[in-house]
Amino acid sequence: MSQSLSQLQAVGIPLSIGLSALGQDIAQIRQHLIEATNTLSLDAGFLADRAVWVGRYAEPLIETIPESLGRFDSRNLRFALTALQKIETELQQQIASIDLTRLSIVMGTSTSGISDSELLLKQHFDGNDTIEIMHQPQEMGCLAKALQVYLGWQGAAYTISTACSSSAKAFAAGQRLIQAGLADAVLVGGVDTLCQLTLNGFNSLESLSADICQPCGINRDGINIGEAAALFLLTKATAPIMLYGVGESMDAWHISAPHPEGLGAANAMQRALDSAAITAQQVGYINLHGTATQQNDAMEIKAVRQVFQGLNVPLSSTKHKTGHCLGAAGAIEAFICTQLLKDQNGLPLHQQTDIDPELADQNYVTDARQTENIRYVLSNSFAFGGSNISLLFGVQH
Repeated sequence: MSQSLSQLQAVGIPLSIGLSALGQDIAQIRQHLIEATNTLSLDAGFLADRAVWVGRYAEPLIETIPESLGRFDSRNLRFALTALQKIETELQQQIASIDLTRLSIVMGTSTSGISDSELLLKQHFDGNDTIEIMHQPQEMGCLAKALQVYLGWQGAAYTISTACSSSAKAFAAGQRLIQAGLADAVLVGGVDTLCQLTLNGFNSLESLSADICQPCGINRDGINIGEAAALFLLTKATAPIMLYGVGESMDAWHISAPHPEGLGAANAMQRALDSAAITAQQVGYINLHGTATQQNDAMEIKAVRQVFQGLNVPLSSTKHKTGHCLGAAGAIEAFICTQLLKDQNGLPLHQQTDIDPELADQNYVTDARQTENIRYVLSNSFAFGGSNISLLFGVQH
């Protein structure tokens, strides 16, 4: 019997890495997620009139890169390589028997190397007319191409840039490449770095929080921006953690606002369940997109009600721990979800704040609790223009 067009082939995730404001040490990341500790920092370097809370990766990045990557060089690339080198030995072992033409790369980003160009432009406008600004490091496509050059892989390599759904869509693209028989293994993920462009852009939209963000909180007033680098290997072979389902939809409701009733978000979640051939009752945790803006949180809870009618599934947003990592948000939250499945050590805490009474009918994770052998978790990413995606991860069965 042929496979249903709506049911996707599950793919294995044999290794992953996630770097963010949570840190780089797995034990530390785990503790930060289940304890009410602050991992964001107050930074005065982005807005002209005030300091702002951001999710900055505080550990050092690699200081040197291969000469072959010189034309791609940026902080964004060095962030990606810092993450990659932490799993590179295991990665090479995993793909040792696979032909290089069967190895693909799909990345997500929304800033690329823009932060480096900002520094150069400032010098230029300060009167240094000898400054040369190369466009290639800030091209969206350069991230995947640079990683392809670094690894020597010869399959498809491209970058997705659909704002906050970018790196989650990299998972969907990687899974499709494998299912279509175009690749045997795909490196997917996302990298975004803090820069003035995005901070000032969201500030102009009056979307930045004055404090640490409060997803679904009664006093929520906007987002914190963060940065992250998260990478995953997807393979045809099974692994202890699997990507079972993907659901995508497009609202096209408004350039920056989601559909107020959450129709596209609900469609994405339901399609993820359908593509994995599981029911809503089997999901043990939902990682909300949970940006802490008025409209996004309201529509997302409406969508959860539509799909998980009265099931009381534990849920939380982790953006008060990482910041909103934009193009890398889907990937770093996927890393949080897959680590949850590996560790079965406790659910990520929701922000400790008073929940909006209109959204308070959900089972927010506001106290430490064990996972109770969770088999499936769902991670949501919803972007400007109504670009919606939900990823369903689970343990091998």
